[in-house]
Amino acid sequence: MTALFISDLHLDSQRPHSTRQFLAFMERRAPSAERLYILGDLFEAWIGDDDDDPGLDPILGALATVTRAGTACYFMHGNRDFLVGQRFATRTGCRLLGDYETVDAYGERVLLTHGDLLCTDDTRYMTLRKSVRDPAWQREFLAKPLAERRKIAREMRAMSQTEVATKLDYIMDVNAASVAATMRASGVRTLLHGHTHRPDVHRFELDGRDATRIVLGAWHERGSCVRWDESGFELETLA
Repeated sequence: MTALFISDLHLDSQRPHSTRQFLAFMERRAPSAERLYILGDLFEAWIGDDDDDPGLDPILGALATVTRAGTACYFMHGNRDFLVGQRFATRTGCRLLGDYETVDAYGERVLLTHGDLLCTDDTRYMTLRKSVRDPAWQREFLAKPLAERRKIAREMRAMSQTEVATKLDYIMDVNAASVAATMRASGVRTLLHGHTHRPDVHRFELDGRDATRIVLGAWHERGSCVRWDESGFELETLA
């Protein structure tokens, strides 16, 4: 049995190569897995489950095909697709996860999260995150026409790109104290996340014991995934 973990695909009509790679992954790799976890930012932007963009159909269809074939798929919200809701879940067969989820990876308790909540040095982002995750803000946004929502999403993406270009690297990375506190609170020795686009396996000491933080990479150029089975995990760069 195998579990697969992916994150930060940022699928968008402007990046057709990423969509092709995702569809190939869903056709060739996902059906052989027992479980597939998508840890946020599957999409570059998600403006609501009622989005009628035809470019979404192959992506949603691939998820539905895999879940119908027997692979359990789980979706965690990222900072780009936090508006994914129950209609998406019904259409694809995915189960929606919370911001933190502890899973059994064949005998290893692993804490899953998108990763943005650990970037506590980025105070401007944390303030923005609190605003857009507010149910009142989301209701107001989703009540707007699709065209207006698309315009707002473009503006927010442009603003994000401008800010990222001026921020120091450490600000956009996870905070070590936040990582330790989060793992300690969940009682785990292993944490798996995305968001930072810095794929790596970090070994460190937590309260006198060995601990591991696994970071998934983004799919802007080449895909990244974690494959986990009874023998352990492997962080892979996809062809």
